[in-house]
Amino acid sequence: MHLDEPANRPSRKAPLVWALGAAIPWLLAVIGQVVWFVVDQRLPWLHVLAAAATVVGAVVSVVVAPLWRYRVHRWDIDPTAVHTRTGWLVQERRIAPISRVQTVDTYRGPLDRLFGLANVTVTTASSAGAVRIVALDADVADRVVAQLTDIAALGAEDAT
Repeated sequence: MHLDEPANRPSRKAPLVWALGAAIPWLLAVIGQVVWFVVDQRLPWLHVLAAAATVVGAVVSVVVAPLWRYRVHRWDIDPTAVHTRTGWLVQERRIAPISRVQTVDTYRGPLDRLFGLANVTVTTASSAGAVRIVALDADVADRVVAQLTDIAALGAEDAT
């Protein structure tokens, strides 16, 4: 098993999908603040403080985090293992031996379907949990699933 950094990136659409997913809760927060301001106009400094915190939080979540995640997220598959690197603030690197693969699943949420993306989950016999390859173009995800299925079928030994 090699320990090189994974080479493949998520789809180029990933930052947009992650940004939209992060923007939805912030939009709800803005709506809540507007309602709060209309209903209770006392303590204007508190409204300004809450609005400033919302702007900072939204910029970090909607702009900075998706771009940083895209720079960090990588994945790779070889005949011996599935390699991933994920995160943005806290980064995680996972290497799952093919001999430990139990199932390979795909997941497509509403935004994923809208933008033609899919996520691949590789469940292994590991206490660390599944390995996830996120935000792949749907055709790439299909190829990854087929590749993992073929590689796993070739392995006669089962380490589970």
